[in-house]
Amino acid sequence: MPLSAEAPGAPCWLSLSARDLGAAERFYGAVLGWTFRHGPLGRGFSVGERDGTPVAGIGEIVDRMAVPVAWTPFFAVADADTAVARIRERGGTVGVGPLAFPPRGRAALATDLEGAAFGVWEGRVSSRWRVGEVAAPAWLELHTGSAFDAAVFYGGVLDWVDGGGAERFEVSYEDDQVVLRRRGDAVARLNSGPAEASAEQPQRRPRWLVHFLVPDLERATAAVLDHGGSLVPEADDGWRAPAGRRTTVRDPQGGLFTLDESDGDRPDAGIRTL
Repeated sequence: MPLSAEAPGAPCWLSLSARDLGAAERFYGAVLGWTFRHGPLGRGFSVGERDGTPVAGIGEIVDRMAVPVAWTPFFAVADADTAVARIRERGGTVGVGPLAFPPRGRAALATDLEGAAFGVWEGRVSSRWRVGEVAAPAWLELHTGSAFDAAVFYGGVLDWVDGGGAERFEVSYEDDQVVLRRRGDAVARLNSGPAEASAEQPQRRPRWLVHFLVPDLERATAAVLDHGGSLVPEADDGWRAPAGRRTTVRDPQGGLFTLDESDGDRPDAGIRTL
């Protein structure tokens, strides 16, 4: 599953909860060019790779675990029980776990103060999966009503500052966004905007957005439509999105994500989070 244990508190994995694993593999293989392999978690789980580099996991767990079809970011923690306790203490909600995933570790799914879903992971991680803004096929962004309040929540849950007061991450507040960096690389961007719970406009809900970089936005968008997906209007009023061309889409099972056209300066390897 997830990243290098040298960065507790950092994003460490992306996971899609799906209803039909085979259908999800066919869709993301066609749209993003991924190949898939099955790991130790069994035939209901697979890892999507690009050029041999792991990008994200897909699990056929929607019906079994009563969770929605959705993309979820995971964050590395030293102890899942401690992280779950902190989530509850700070007003978040724990929906699932911690659950054991032998032989690699333990995970829990939760929502923050405004309802954005995320996961925590304790255990072994892939040394080939990494975060950083320089080279990657994907990046992450939190849409939330208050980036400052979200930073206080996640900082407390994920221990972004250790008990002695030493900063594990560099945190800056820029244009209503909180940017989290480690060793100079941005690993998360928390973005204030008009977030609201809306069944009619799910893209406006508080949520962690998964952006996948593609070399040709028109071609990728056409592949989404050709393989049963749909376009979703952007909730961009009031948001300060990074410059570039992008479109938000829904996969055939209902998973929301965003396609960003790469600028051609980054090789397509690893994971990028802003």
